[in-house]
Amino acid sequence: MTDTAREAAAAHPDVPVDRLVRRVVAGPMPTRVTTRAPFTGAAVADLPESTDEDVATAYERARVAQRRWAERPVAQRAAVFLRFHDRLLARQDEILDIIQTETGKARKHAFEEVLDVALTCRHYGRRAGGYLRDRRRAGALPVLTKAVEVRQPKGVVGLVSPWNYPLALSIGDAIPAMIAGNAVVMKPDTQTALTALWALDLLTECGLPEDLWQIVIGDGPVIGPAVIERADYVCFTGSTRTGRQVAQQAAARLVGASLELGGKNAMIVLADADLDRAAEGAVRACFSSAGQLCVSIERMYVHADVVDRFLERFLARVGNMRLGAGYDWDTDMGSLTSRRQLDAVSRHVDQARELGAKVLAGGRARPDVGPLFYEPTVLEGVTPGMAVCGDETFGPVVSVYPFTDVEEAVERANATAYGLNASVWTRDTRRGGEIARRLHAGTVNVNEGYAAAYGSAGAPMGGMGDSGLGRRHGVEGIAKFTEAQTVATQRLVPIAASFGLTDEQWARSLTLSLRILKTLGMR
Repeated sequence: MTDTAREAAAAHPDVPVDRLVRRVVAGPMPTRVTTRAPFTGAAVADLPESTDEDVATAYERARVAQRRWAERPVAQRAAVFLRFHDRLLARQDEILDIIQTETGKARKHAFEEVLDVALTCRHYGRRAGGYLRDRRRAGALPVLTKAVEVRQPKGVVGLVSPWNYPLALSIGDAIPAMIAGNAVVMKPDTQTALTALWALDLLTECGLPEDLWQIVIGDGPVIGPAVIERADYVCFTGSTRTGRQVAQQAAARLVGASLELGGKNAMIVLADADLDRAAEGAVRACFSSAGQLCVSIERMYVHADVVDRFLERFLARVGNMRLGAGYDWDTDMGSLTSRRQLDAVSRHVDQARELGAKVLAGGRARPDVGPLFYEPTVLEGVTPGMAVCGDETFGPVVSVYPFTDVEEAVERANATAYGLNASVWTRDTRRGGEIARRLHAGTVNVNEGYAAAYGSAGAPMGGMGDSGLGRRHGVEGIAKFTEAQTVATQRLVPIAASFGLTDEQWARSLTLSLRILKTLGMR
């Protein structure tokens, strides 16, 4: 163990750094990088960096393991993850400590990741057999043609996961990929690699084959392309800019990709909304994980008739939020994760203030709490010339805009290239559902900010427009990791002229048959 690793182990005695680091695929004398805790700046782990050759080795191992894994029945594969579900819940304090150490988020927000992964394990553990079973399809000739749709695994999935939700957005996608019969080569963000390594370590205890899930670590622009270059399917979560590059690289190789990218998510508060409930929900929607959440609300459109009363309630709750760097349950918001995010948030707020926006709450860094803390911030008077108006801030900042007409609110909410998440608040839930269907977003929550849609593991979750391609959760979240194969068996006669018919006679008989089948309502 290096001196830095010893320092990290001493600072975080409950984090088994040395054991986890051994699971990284890296050569005997790798370059090393030190990660630091956002709460304090103290060293957390001394990590080996993988090379392009290490990525190649990871794929070689994964392909061997995948062939054996795919031969197992779906129920056996799913059983590994149902065991993981139980052990994850039983040992959640371990992973909550690691998530907080690496991201700086509050403990209740780290728990959201545990909850999400448990829901995903249970859903696919119970439903994968149905999602992946063989299905009879209409054959070319009724009775005479038997057509069956079969789901085959892609092979080895290349998975690139981000730092902001290091458990939910790493193993959350790996679960359906592996239950579908694939192996996974993953590049987690280096800052939060221990979270993914802990999940791999626990899954191995639950019976996952040793080489099925490979983890490589390195600088994104260097190792990321190497992961994508060898993948049979690509799963990426991150920025829209990088997502475009990933899509281009995957397309050049004619392999599929799912991409969950950025968002500038809107909340609409109608005049008839329960304002106390809406204000409470807005705190969660805007400031969970310090706003470092792709589905976080950054724009709030509040009806002019209630905007003052809503703000009174909302600002009171924001003002009472407890910032802290603790590992207990007594804080409402934690830290930003990196200096880069702190600088981006500060830049957006400072520019908006200089251009005339009014800061209703927050608006400043809090180095007295920790090196990367920023107050939950509420702005009004934001105009299109300000970066905070249209660009994703990805921090604890929300802008409030009054409106007088629902048509106006819908139009303004949709006035973005993004389309990830949205929220509608009203006592009339039927009307809320109607408005939701008009919003350009992959998920829309009525009387909730994001958790209702995201936590519905049986329903698809993903983005429109610049927010990405593909979906996670539900049948789409596992089917994307498979190839649809049709096995068609022809009985008795060929699909060609037979029984002495000429080609012309055969064509005429088929024409008559097609007309009869349509009349009978056949599909």
